Amino acid sequence: MKRICIIGISGKLGQYMAEHALARGYEVVGVCRPKSVAKLARIGERITIFPGRSDDRAVIDAALQGCDGVLTVLVPWGVTGYATGTAQAVLDLASPKARLVFSGGWHLSRDGRDRYSLKLRAFIAVFRRLARWLRVADLGDQEEAARRIFASDRAWTLVRGSDLEEGRGVGLPVWARHVGDPLLASNRTRRSDFALFMLHALSDPTLIREAPAIVGRDTASARAHAGASARIRERAQPQA
Repeated sequence: MKRICIIGISGKLGQYMAEHALARGYEVVGVCRPKSVAKLARIGERITIFPGRSDDRAVIDAALQGCDGVLTVLVPWGVTGYATGTAQAVLDLASPKARLVFSGGWHLSRDGRDRYSLKLRAFIAVFRRLARWLRVADLGDQEEAARRIFASDRAWTLVRGSDLEEGRGVGLPVWARHVGDPLLASNRTRRSDFALFMLHALSDPTLIREAPAIVGRDTASARAHAGASARIRERAQPQA
């Protein structure tokens, strides 16, 4: 894999992904809104930027030319189907053999077997209503985007992140198939490490058509349960 596209490259997660990719010798292409291009000044000369909305199919089509890996930050901004439009454009327009890796949150459930804490359920319920009422974000849009990804026969991965924090990276996060696994109880991941996992997924065939829920590898729950969760995953049948 030589050339990758990062959709949503100007955000914090996108910039971390770009830094990790450049450090590993990838040629990096990025898509971001025109008003956000200035955020990339530090690395702008080392990447190719396509200014535009990430749900603009013409922009995505141009950016994906020659890319064999695509990292997409699914953001549900507004109430116009932004995340769904972004995901569909990537699914439709990426090269047939491209690896597609999307980012989302724990609330995106593939099979309904995730177990959420009362606190997390309450937060999601309040945020869903308030954000929609203010017209700033739509979790339903992000959930629809996830459903389309899950239904696709492409080589996709949807990485579901825990609560994020800044700080120096500590290494590749650990993961479980379902929220509620004791491995994930600490609910903390460094943003830089989330980005590292996104990049790692490009070259890990065991993550194809998986929706891993991740947590920082140095958290208390990860240290206590990583071995047991890994054994459970090894016994589980791969999901089609």
